[in-house]
Amino acid sequence: MKKVFAIIIAIISILTTTSCQQAVANNELTATEFKQKMEAETNKILLDVRTPAEYAEGHLAGAMNIDWNGGNFDTEIAKLNKSKPVYVYCLAGSRSASAANVMRKNGFKQVYEMKGGILKWRAEGLPEEGGTAKAAGMTQQEFEALLNTDKIVLIDFFATWCGPCKKMEPYLNEISKDMAATVNVVRIDADIHSTLATQLHVDALPTLFIYKNKQLVWHNVGYVSREDMIAKLKSIK
Repeated sequence: MKKVFAIIIAIISILTTTSCQQAVANNELTATEFKQKMEAETNKILLDVRTPAEYAEGHLAGAMNIDWNGGNFDTEIAKLNKSKPVYVYCLAGSRSASAANVMRKNGFKQVYEMKGGILKWRAEGLPEEGGTAKAAGMTQQEFEALLNTDKIVLIDFFATWCGPCKKMEPYLNEISKDMAATVNVVRIDADIHSTLATQLHVDALPTLFIYKNKQLVWHNVGYVSREDMIAKLKSIK
């Protein structure tokens, strides 16, 4: 009898977990889906959880800004109407996912996340407002000048809040020193250089490019181990 009861509990637990995962997945929308659903909603909260500086560089029309890393996120969301559907986004989706989970735990019933964040939004050419400082940062001409070398050029688009980016940073710094004779490592903050990131179709982080003789020879989105990165660099002739 105890075994039967344990099996029943296990089945209920699995079904509950699956149901919760599906519910969250259904609330993760592509940039286009996010736009369509948001615009069809007449009484909503549109929330940008990036930093004020990022927000000033360009944001979705009508979005309010509560910085996920600002230290007062819980206090600020407590002021919001929990009965309204919330549409939340950040740069690439990591911060908004964390913010959405916290909001759900705090009683917000409908929280929708933009998968890939505003990087995906911009990659699809969707509209935004603000952006008085958006042209700041590295230009495409300046970027191309970095490639004018006989060395291999490893470009790393990162963000300071990006977990995989932080994990890769130490070994990228080591490569920059240990392989300096043959490799130039260039790390570009996608928050600061958002215009360049859009121009190069960077819509997730980390994004890595390897150039040789000004030609792109390798492109990767996501974490790469130290061993795999060194092997890749050594394989390029």
